[in-house]
Amino acid sequence: MNNTKAINPTQRIYVAGHRGMVGQALVRALSADPRCTLITRTRHQLDLCDQAAVEQFFATERPTQVYLAAARVGGIQANSHYPAEFIYQNLMIASHVIHAAWRYGVERLLFLGSSCIYPRLAAQPMAESALLTGALEPTNEPYAIAKIAGIKLCESYNRQYDTDFRSLMPTNLYGPGDHFDLNTSHVLPALIRKCHEAKTNQQPQMVIWGSGQARREFLHVDDLAAACLHVMGLSRQQYRTATEPMCSHLNVGSGSDLSIRELAEIIQQVVGYEGDLRYDSSKPDGAPQKLLISSKLQALGWCARIELVDGIRQTYQWYLKESTPYG
Repeated sequence: MNNTKAINPTQRIYVAGHRGMVGQALVRALSADPRCTLITRTRHQLDLCDQAAVEQFFATERPTQVYLAAARVGGIQANSHYPAEFIYQNLMIASHVIHAAWRYGVERLLFLGSSCIYPRLAAQPMAESALLTGALEPTNEPYAIAKIAGIKLCESYNRQYDTDFRSLMPTNLYGPGDHFDLNTSHVLPALIRKCHEAKTNQQPQMVIWGSGQARREFLHVDDLAAACLHVMGLSRQQYRTATEPMCSHLNVGSGSDLSIRELAEIIQQVVGYEGDLRYDSSKPDGAPQKLLISSKLQALGWCARIELVDGIRQTYQWYLKESTPYG
């Protein structure tokens, strides 16, 4: 049974990155309890890469809990084109927020990473112990290094200052609020948009990057939000026992994966596109497989509830409603 004890009427909860897909899901989940006092800031109101601004914000607002969902994110193409932005911005966000959380007495913080922190050729499925056991996937190494640094920041502050900073490593996420820009989006939203446009324009075929053989695990963002609240509701002892010996991080995933080819065929069916799918093997596949072992979190009482086909249908309906900005 999912734990909701994270919500406390005395808590002031800051959701960093509340306009992103994950942040929106967290706000939806936290707002379900009228006792919850949420604190949010847009990027224009608070630049998390500006240390002085972050320090001033924490000094003024004094949040007691922080959900650190803010990040510079994107797929293979975006990571390949903007490696400097991906490593710099994500390092600065993690460093500034985590340090300020310690300095201004935040009671509990949750840092959100990504399954790309694990080695490219890690044994599948991947356990938390696979961290730092091999070379990373080159196409998103800068982003992965920044996320690993965030985990180690939380670990280090916990060890030195006895803070209660926690980390969750979600698998590939999708859902309402996702990005559908073909230059920056991840594979699932990119396929939804390409398939929809191919259907709308009556294209006889749709080209997909890579061979289609790479395997990925997907988790609906609302399932992740439920996992976040569950983890924040655990006692300090529960979390530390589950993440021994380093009090590090927990994986969060659906527990199953599928090939990009299989994913594309599901999306094709949901969208109703009747053309052919063609795979461009000259483009990179990324890591051959990324599947997480989420048994530690499941043993603590959480499990994913939204089936992939149902989640894709929901996401496609959201895209149809909100697609004007994407053309």
